[in-house]
Amino acid sequence: MGLPSCLVYTGGLQGGSVILKQNRKINVGIGFVSGRKSFQKVLKTNIYNCLESGLISEKDISLNLFTAYDLKYSRTRKTDYTNISKNLLELIDKTYFIGRKAIQSDIDDLIDRNIVSEKEARCVFGSGYAGKRNIVLYTAMKNDMDYLIFLDDDEYPLAVTNTRSSAIWGGQHVLETHLSNIEDADITNGYHCGYVSPIPYMEFNDIMREEDFRLFIECISNDIINWDAIRSVMDNGGVTYADTKVLTSDNAVEVREKNHSKFISGSNLCINLTRPCRVKPFYNPPNARGEDTFLSTCLSRHKVLRVPCYTFHDGFSTYRHLMDGVLPIKLNHIKADSENIIRRFYRACIGWIRYKPLLLYITDRENYCRRIKDIRKGLEAVLPKVCEYFSCSDFNNVTAELDRYDRNVKAHYRQFTETQQAWTKISDTLIADHTGGEI
Repeated sequence: MGLPSCLVYTGGLQGGSVILKQNRKINVGIGFVSGRKSFQKVLKTNIYNCLESGLISEKDISLNLFTAYDLKYSRTRKTDYTNISKNLLELIDKTYFIGRKAIQSDIDDLIDRNIVSEKEARCVFGSGYAGKRNIVLYTAMKNDMDYLIFLDDDEYPLAVTNTRSSAIWGGQHVLETHLSNIEDADITNGYHCGYVSPIPYMEFNDIMREEDFRLFIECISNDIINWDAIRSVMDNGGVTYADTKVLTSDNAVEVREKNHSKFISGSNLCINLTRPCRVKPFYNPPNARGEDTFLSTCLSRHKVLRVPCYTFHDGFSTYRHLMDGVLPIKLNHIKADSENIIRRFYRACIGWIRYKPLLLYITDRENYCRRIKDIRKGLEAVLPKVCEYFSCSDFNNVTAELDRYDRNVKAHYRQFTETQQAWTKISDTLIADHTGGEI
């Protein structure tokens, strides 16, 4: 299967020192940041997928669950995450459920030990997806995990293609593929299919021409967005289909740097923890997303591999029956003809524009002012058309959000760098704790 050897690096690598542990299990963490009641079904699907792949039967593999849960996101209860069936628990070595109290306990411990200040702890473990991902990362490292695989609670280990008149489905061995490639990499990242993009299918007209919508998307999105790819997804009704060349390949491909970033996604993502000094934290500006994008900007000296496995993203939570074995022969088109779809697209636009200033500040500071000016000019020209097309004046808020996050971009950049610095203090302490005080 090509899995990592039992001779692995643990306890960190800094200043040339390597700590080796021989003849022990490889500790693998599965990390979730969840706020949905569907968590239990997604977990069951992924664990049984591991069982089917033969991964769980490997005597040198220890499978562990790390879940940071949010009870406010969709009004869930703690038991929606912790009440795992006995049969499923028998397949998992250890479980860690991380709620608000557990996060505060870790923060208090770090402050009491004078490792970080309260401000620094809030930078790393604050509200938002970045803070949740960081607490999962920290808990996994603290409990001696070798590798941590992030999965999302709305993605399933399946791939779908449209190579025939009906959809063709295939199972994906997600964890196995990552573990087969992670040993000599810092990060491995898989592919995504399904309802990946929040951009709906659109029929252009006199109100909204294709060049108008292209200008809007280029104003608000990041540099990895390619209009030709977006146009292809729109032509497919908003569905991203798996590439058969990827599905029939066994080879990982190294992610090349583009505009000072090695772009990754936050799920179907594996992080190598055997060299703790090379592990970087997530960050997002307040009330924004982009935590995977900002991690991407920290990976210039890291080896990042794109590995040949897909997950199906159920962005509208309409295909949960996939986890019960029901495979549709055709996927519904996502048209901009309902309030739910328009609001989802609107929220995505707000999320994108909120982190656009900081991303530009990090990756193209020399041209920052000019590019922000160009974005404002583009939005001024196209937003009236966007509002009219979607019959939603709220899209005008995009400019206000751009202005607000532009005004605060230097403060957000300080938070970004302070998060890196605080994380270094925390990871150095973890290394020292595991090596008897030596870093």
